[in-house]
Amino acid sequence: MKRIIGYVNTADLNHMREEDVRALTVINIAFGLIRDGEVVWDAKDARDGMVSIRKSNPELKIVLSVGGWGADGFSQAARTKEGRERFAASALAIVKEYGLDGIDIDWEYPGTSLAGIASDRSDKENYTLLLAELRKTLDAYREGMLVTTAVGGDVYFALQTDMKEASRYLDYVQLMTYDLQGGFQKVTGHHAALYHSEGNLFDACVEKAVNGFANAGVPMEKLILGVPFYSRKWDGVKGAGCRNGLGMEAETVGGYGGDYGELKESWIGKRGFIRYWDEQAKVPYLFDGETFISYEDCESLGVKIAYLKEKGMGGIMFWEYKCDPSGELLSFIKKNM
Repeated sequence: MKRIIGYVNTADLNHMREEDVRALTVINIAFGLIRDGEVVWDAKDARDGMVSIRKSNPELKIVLSVGGWGADGFSQAARTKEGRERFAASALAIVKEYGLDGIDIDWEYPGTSLAGIASDRSDKENYTLLLAELRKTLDAYREGMLVTTAVGGDVYFALQTDMKEASRYLDYVQLMTYDLQGGFQKVTGHHAALYHSEGNLFDACVEKAVNGFANAGVPMEKLILGVPFYSRKWDGVKGAGCRNGLGMEAETVGGYGGDYGELKESWIGKRGFIRYWDEQAKVPYLFDGETFISYEDCESLGVKIAYLKEKGMGGIMFWEYKCDPSGELLSFIKKNM
């Protein structure tokens, strides 16, 4: 069975629609953090929501995702055997207290301080050792516990880790195949392209990530394709008449451009914005002559779902639940998966 995995903010657990809960295979709760080498989670507003979720879908797995962009503490905790044991023991304590089904590791990113976090040359080995300790600890508690990870959606993550060895301890690997272009570039492009297209200056795309991690030794059935429920936006696009704004210099980097619900309400086909489809990349974008918006919709999701099925991948993951207030995207995924 293909998994449908959704990241849900802790505060949003109390506000999930029953039909959405039934559509999901796994909920990744965003986020637990690391303090003084231990996993911590502020769950005071989540208990009632989790009880309701369990009643609506008893088969659903609920996993705490630890980390996220700018979350420090992984490198320090993973450097020693004692640190890894302490990390795993604290994660298990939370699993027991809240009746969770596993832990998702969102270390962004081993071997680099790009997100403003500590890093070390030993991260490559220690990433695997941390996962191994977590697997041992959770397996000793209960059979069938999930140990998963979210990884950067380009080949750099595979180069900074030993994914073949790490995947031995993982139920699946979630490719964050979004934000592939945006926050660091003043050139418009697709932030979640399925394939590279001629108009896109950078070649990061789903296909490149899938091939990169498969070549690094992750079994295809353990790879999960990640999709965004939000957009990236560039303002002040120059040379607007060329390629409908794609691959053009802009005055800004591609910052957050709003979630899918906002795009539907105020942007798509409105205020002078025209929806374009890149037949090579298999993704849509919006352009009004000055502002370029890269996003995901049902058409691009349909192509990606067909792709992951053809490849024999393990399923689909999205960031994040609250960005799809009408449930249009999740409903489409459920229907087509």
